[in-house]
Amino acid sequence: MNTREFISIENLYGAFNYNPLNVVITKGEGVWVYDVEDKKYLDFLSAYSAVNQGHCHPRLLEALKKQAEKVTLTSRAFRNEQLPLLCRELCQLTGYARVLPMNSGAEAVETAIKAARKWGYTVKGVENGKAEIIVFDNNFHGRTTTIVGFSSEQKYREGFEPFTPGFRLVNYGDADAVKAAVNSNTVAVILEPVQGEGGIIIPPAGYLKQIEALCRDNNVLLLVDEIQTGLGRCGKMFAFEYENVRPDVLIIGKALSGGFYPVSAVLASDEVLGVFRPGDHGSTFGGNPLGCAVAREALRIIVDEKLPEKSAELGKYFIGLLKTLQNPKIKEIRGLGLFIGVELLPEAGGARKYCEALREEGLLCKETHTHIIRFAPPLVIKKEELDWAFERIRKVLE
Repeated sequence: MNTREFISIENLYGAFNYNPLNVVITKGEGVWVYDVEDKKYLDFLSAYSAVNQGHCHPRLLEALKKQAEKVTLTSRAFRNEQLPLLCRELCQLTGYARVLPMNSGAEAVETAIKAARKWGYTVKGVENGKAEIIVFDNNFHGRTTTIVGFSSEQKYREGFEPFTPGFRLVNYGDADAVKAAVNSNTVAVILEPVQGEGGIIIPPAGYLKQIEALCRDNNVLLLVDEIQTGLGRCGKMFAFEYENVRPDVLIIGKALSGGFYPVSAVLASDEVLGVFRPGDHGSTFGGNPLGCAVAREALRIIVDEKLPEKSAELGKYFIGLLKTLQNPKIKEIRGLGLFIGVELLPEAGGARKYCEALREEGLLCKETHTHIIRFAPPLVIKKEELDWAFERIRKVLE
């Protein structure tokens, strides 16, 4: 079947909750993907940073096959040999005391919210039912009803009310707004160190450090969502490292499994994750042996292949190239590592048409917030492949 036929079938039987570019991918290898008509494209989105290791990394494929031949799922009703090893390796990598594995990023965020609330009641002493969590405009933490309920994006919220109470929305990048919002019922602040879906929004220098100090001064937990920014994407293992802060709770996912299997995790201290007791929280697939085996190898690849360091070096190089673009309709180019946004002025007519034009040139990327093109290639990309991409970007944007 050709592209048109596949799209027709999807439109006939699938829900319309996405608006994808009209390319039907059938194969991926490294930074390249191929469609059903065997046209080759450079992937400049990395499945929203889930494939930092590149598509179908041979080591991940081997880990998946090896574990799949043994056992794939036991549920947490029993123990399996892979879960303890993943927990130990994650804690050794990050320095946290405990880890709770889940599947999707949204599940991990929900887990962190539950842990923060229970910590607030059982440790901080907040009156039952009064816990508050501070969140930020332009945030994106997932798609559950609780999470979209504290989004500032109306299209994420419309038609899904009523929402879960207990969240205070403040301006991102404004530490004084956080200070004003904190009260005796505040149990946590949850933020992205760089807002990805919001348009690659980088807060002012020193901002995370200010938020950390406010949390410490007020006995409030700092929850950092590194689902998209972490595991090398922004040029360090975690983006919060740029400001030398230490979150109380770290939330990770996406590249934790290199695109082979949904794996996410919440990492924290004994005090925070110790609030959970048997029966408090769980997941049929969370911590399954197949996912854990894949995640263990995905972490080793990030370290062995020095992907954070590559992201830092190549990100600086590529942002430098992008800043040479001559187009008066470009408002700003910003990024951290290989996590880059090109914001266009409204008179450019939106980012979508540029993404469609880049697809025709063999480069796949995606618009966000109407006017922003997001570039996030797999971290295994080579300098000459970035040069190849830039020539197509220059052709389309100039």
